[in-house]
Order: sequence, then structure tokens, then C-alpha cells
Amino acid sequence: MIIRPVQVSFLAIIAVFLSSFAFAHPVPDIPVRTFFPGDGTARVTVEIDPRCFEPDPENAPSLLPHGFSGFTDAEKDGLKARAADLVRRSVEFTLKPLGKMQPEFTFTFTGKSGVPIGGADDPIVLTGEWKTQLASGLTGWKIRSLPGGKLSVIFQNIVRGTSQERIAVLFPGESSFTLELSTLTIGATAAAPDGERVSPNESGGSLSTFWQYLREGFRHVLPLGMDHILFVLGLFLLSRDWKPLLAQVTTFTLAHSITLALATIGIVKVSGSIVEPIIAASIAFVAIENIFRPRYTHWRLLVVFAFGLIHGLGFAGALEELELPTGSLIAGLVGFNVGVEGGQLAVVAIAFLATFWVREPKNYRRWVVIPGSIYIAARGVWWTIERVFGE
Repeated sequence: MIIRPVQVSFLAIIAVFLSSFAFAHPVPDIPVRTFFPGDGTARVTVEIDPRCFEPDPENAPSLLPHGFSGFTDAEKDGLKARAADLVRRSVEFTLKPLGKMQPEFTFTFTGKSGVPIGGADDPIVLTGEWKTQLASGLTGWKIRSLPGGKLSVIFQNIVRGTSQERIAVLFPGESSFTLELSTLTIGATAAAPDGERVSPNESGGSLSTFWQYLREGFRHVLPLGMDHILFVLGLFLLSRDWKPLLAQVTTFTLAHSITLALATIGIVKVSGSIVEPIIAASIAFVAIENIFRPRYTHWRLLVVFAFGLIHGLGFAGALEELELPTGSLIAGLVGFNVGVEGGQLAVVAIAFLATFWVREPKNYRRWVVIPGSIYIAARGVWWTIERVFGE
């Protein structure tokens, strides 16, 4: 087989594109939840998934009860110390006008959202808690996701038992809005000096939540969603004609939007141990079909729709990790879905720019479709085996 320079160029582009994200696995976010019961006190919680400590958090298994039961006290204390250190390196807390401060969290092992450890398949996390009395004169509360890390930090506030509509998903280096504390502290009358105060009941929360989750949805595809990237590339490689490509992308969008919505509102729930291997298998399937069924047919749309439903459950798992408050559910769901679509369109645009100069259909199939589909199929098969038989 003669390897032509144009083939080498395309494979080099694909290799650089993929390897640039090889280590960009999404790390579980750090939720920071602050509870203001209205009696002059506050309780702050942080949640650390032990997967954060692994070299490859995306593929690292969750800590489950059967594994946790074998931990020694020293091992548990070690994880608590690592969680405390991670919070110190990841999140900066500010009480105005006092300035920056560092809460001393007490860590315990719980289920997600601080619930007691549950069934055999329920992941265990480290939940840190800090309680304080709000001094008179405090005006604002905000946090910052420290630069240099790989973690996103979620800023949520629960005032008198009600989750506030406005939340923030902070990438490293970003700061949250300032929550006004004047009505939550005893005898407080001072105003925030920089005009950043935001009332807990401010009506602009939906737009802010939409934007925050749009960014998170885009990021879940590009650059962090390698499995979704390869599936979209598999759709692209079948045909560059706009009608088949538009039909496939539209069908995939419709399908995953359905299951994303149903799973987010709790109507459908499927274990990730089932969803993730099928997603990997879907990547291999569309790539292999590109090789052996080179012509676009309506059968392809049925395949794409079925796999789109499964990918929607995968997106829902990511959105579930963010734990949207009820008041922000619609804005967050729509924003996340729009972000996912934006990420998919960006993948298609990058693929088109990388291959548009190969104009002859036979050359395109020989130098682009076949080698690209072989690579995608191999990755899909490997991930399927890894997700079925891995720990």
C-alpha cells in the first residue's frame, strides 16, 4: 500500500487534534452550597468525588460501598486530608467587607448531595461542612475558582430552605456574583462597596443560569467529550453533502434532546454502567458502517436516532452531576442542550476545514473516510471492552 502525502497530512491533522485532548478528561466539579436559614447563621458544604485524586478521573471508577468497606482508618484520614487540600487549592471564599477567608471544613463520607451512604451502586463522596455565625455588618458572599486547576466550581445558595434561581458554574480563574447578605445578618445595614450585590430573589437569574450551563454543555463536547466528538466525526465522514449531514445531525439532536429532558426531570433513569458501554459501541458501529456501507440511506437515520437516545442519557448524567435547583431547571436544561449543539457544530466545522481541500470523492473516501473510520472504530471497540470489563 502506497501512503500518499495528502493521506499523511490528514492523519497528522487528526492525530494532533485528538492527542491535544488526550489528557483533557473532565474532572468532577466541586459543588459549593451555602445554606442561610435566616437566623443569623450559615452552613457551607463542599463535595469532593474521590475520582478527582486519580490521574484519569473520567475513566476512574467511583468509590462504591463494597470497596469503601475495606478502607483502614488511615486510608480514610488520608482521603479527608487530600480533600481539604484540594479545596484550599481550588476555591477562594470572600465575606464582604471582611475580605478573603478560608473555612476549615470537617469532612465525612456520604452519598452525593450529603445523603447517607446508600445502596451498593451509589457512589461515595467526601462532604466537607463548615458552620459560622454571621456577624453584624456583613454585606456579601462570593467565591472564586482559583486559576491553574482543572476543576469547575458550582456556586449555589439556599436561603430559608429555598434554592436560589441564580447559580454560577465557574471555570478556573472566574469569580461568582456576590450574594447580598444585608437581609440575612443581624442588624446589618452596610452596602457592598463595589456595587456587585445581587439580591437572592433577583429576576435576572434565569438568563445567567442559561449562559452558565450553555458554556458547560459546550465544554462537555469540546474539548472534554472525546466519545461524543468521535461519534459526530463518524456522522461527518459518511458524506460531506449538506443534506445527508444535516439530516443526521438533526436526527441526533432531536433524539438526545428527548432523553436529556426526560432524564433530567426524572422520568427516565438508566445506570451509567449500561449507558457508557453502549455509547462506546455506537462510535464503533457508525465508523464500521462508514467502511462497509458507504452510501447514505434512511436506515442510517434510524441508527442515528437510536444511538442519539443513548447519548442523551450520557449528557443527562453530566447534567445531573451539576444538580440544578428546581427554579433553574428549564433555563439550565435549555442552556446545556444549546451548548451541546454548539459543541457538535464546532466539531463538524473543524472536520470540514481539515478536509475541504480533498475534493475528489474517490480520494476523499480513500484518504479520509477509510483511515478516519478505522481509527474511530478502533477507539470505540477499545472503549466498549474497557467499559464492560473494566473495574
